[in-house]
Amino acid sequence: MLDKRQQLPQEQLIDTDYFIYCLEAVEDIEIDTVTEAQQKLEQLSMQYGVASIYNTCDTIEGLESNLNALALDDHNFKDYEIIYLVITGEANSICLNDYYYSLQEIAEIFEGRLQGKILHFSNAKVLDLDEEEAQYFLDVTGAKGVSGYGNERIGITSSNLDIVFFNLFTEDDNMLNVVEELHQKHYKMCKLLDFRLYY
Repeated sequence: MLDKRQQLPQEQLIDTDYFIYCLEAVEDIEIDTVTEAQQKLEQLSMQYGVASIYNTCDTIEGLESNLNALALDDHNFKDYEIIYLVITGEANSICLNDYYYSLQEIAEIFEGRLQGKILHFSNAKVLDLDEEEAQYFLDVTGAKGVSGYGNERIGITSSNLDIVFFNLFTEDDNMLNVVEELHQKHYKMCKLLDFRLYY
């Protein structure tokens, strides 16, 4: 497991109130390549002192075991405010290894385990939930919010906006204030990618 917290100087580590956990879907976890998401998280760590852990998965079992290990084994889990998923899929599903899993199925896997977390999807997948689907996910998992983008990757990845979004939490842990500020500072990108939050 690649633990980015070890790269931070000690004085920066003390300032870090929260961590980001990133799980990226790859074709094969045996092939070691540095992805754009990984580079952006390193930038976030170096520039802003926001610590993160990055992992990959290539199956639903991998997704489940990674998030279970985080929830059950990592004593810092309460400090993870954001779980960042870089996974393809459709409006209400994710795709791993050519299999689609609905967010309803994902919610049932992580029943009650995402208390107070924000699950943020990159624009590798469109996030489009109706009110009932969103409420079900939040109720079952205990998550504070689910965020992502309504527009698919159109030659523009959301990674730069994702990083800004994560960094805003260092100044304010109120999710709604952060989203408002994100829209004020980066209105064009938010509109272009159709940033959305379900809470």
